[in-house]
Amino acid sequence: MSVVRMRPDEIDVDVPLVRRMVAARFPRWASLPVERLVSAGTENAMFRLGDDKVVRLPRHPGAVDDVAHEQHWLARLGPRLSVATPVPLEHGEPGEGFPWPWSVYGWLEGRNPVAGALEGPAALAADLGAFVAELRGIDAQDGPRCHRGVPLRERDEPTRSAVARLEGRIDTGAVTALWEEALRVPDRTAPPVWAHGDLSPMNVLVEDGRLTGVIDFGSVGVGDPAVDLIAAWNLLPASARAVFRETVGADDAEWARGRGWALSIALIALPFYWETNPLLAENSRHVIEEILAEPGR
Repeated sequence: MSVVRMRPDEIDVDVPLVRRMVAARFPRWASLPVERLVSAGTENAMFRLGDDKVVRLPRHPGAVDDVAHEQHWLARLGPRLSVATPVPLEHGEPGEGFPWPWSVYGWLEGRNPVAGALEGPAALAADLGAFVAELRGIDAQDGPRCHRGVPLRERDEPTRSAVARLEGRIDTGAVTALWEEALRVPDRTAPPVWAHGDLSPMNVLVEDGRLTGVIDFGSVGVGDPAVDLIAAWNLLPASARAVFRETVGADDAEWARGRGWALSIALIALPFYWETNPLLAENSRHVIEEILAEPGR
């Protein structure tokens, strides 16, 4: 998979640049090898540094604020979670022609799971549910607002706009009906709790079918945590969703809001990344097909 520019305001980052940045800011690591990690991620460029570190740099202006946000909140949340999360090691400053702050984290072993090719779906569903429940249980006082922890109606305009762009490519009538159904679900009335905010397969690490790590906490915050139920459709098969739901403890309304979030995210991502990010586009198509195929849909 080659590196493709997904936004007009992205900047190019390559191995020589990262070597120079590391040497200038952290000379003790100047001799370590640097290797680009090519993935379906859309916000950051990732480079492995030696055997046990990873450099993470924002690819466009919209991802810059997440650098400090992620470093600050991972330091608070990571030690309270049973599953491995990135450990912030250093904070890089702009330099060598790179205009923004950047991060160095400890390396986490594991691979991204692939929807439709899971080794043990039920076990992974239980692991993911336990992660979501554990994150929700952390004291949310003074936590930042999760931009995806909001009522679904705040997604109405961009979701409908995306559906219009997908005319002729998907069943727009069916997905519009599903979206309007999701908008009728009651809002959460309980106090806000923590949510990861982007629990996609690209942010999950597994080994031997079990969850070993969760990465990319740039969207973490407090609000309606229904958004973290998106893993039920972007990764888990129908046969494992009940395990995930039971482990999380989601009631009917929250489950319906989670389905609405999965649908909205997929619909918005699909036309945006259709040409530039085939893995993300394919997962978006997968989500839409899974929701359309559910009994009673």
